[in-house]
Amino acid sequence: MSVAEVTPSAGSKTWLPGAQFADAYRIEMAGPARDAKTAAMRIMLDAPTWFRASLSVRNALVAPLGLKTSAVPGAKGVIGLFPLVSETPERVVVGFDDRHLDFRIIVEAEPAADGRQFVTSTTLVRTHNLLGRCYLAIVKPFHRVIARALLRRAADG
Repeated sequence: MSVAEVTPSAGSKTWLPGAQFADAYRIEMAGPARDAKTAAMRIMLDAPTWFRASLSVRNALVAPLGLKTSAVPGAKGVIGLFPLVSETPERVVVGFDDRHLDFRIIVEAEPAADGRQFVTSTTLVRTHNLLGRCYLAIVKPFHRVIARALLRRAADG
């Protein structure tokens, strides 16, 4: 199954007003329909080894800068490392706010023709300072590869 880059939905920026970065990727899947939470869990919990290793390196590098490296204590729920912001059968929003930037990941599941389904993952980022802008510039090329790879994993299961 191929992953296509799509335009983020018109309402997605309401989840992070003022976001300076937004991208979205979509995959069409056959087989049993998934709700958004199931798709989000598949994307965020069943990451390939190379991704988990790169996340460990990222955490080791940013921890001395005081940046968050895990889920926020007291969140109403967590999917992977990310606190749950909102959940409906059609849409799950995760993310958190930090000193350097705020981000949201929106996973949407919608039915398509012939019993297939679209799953879309949208990422929004709002930077606060030079550190946030530098961090975003550094991770952006990796983000594009990772977002597509993780979305493909959602379709495999």
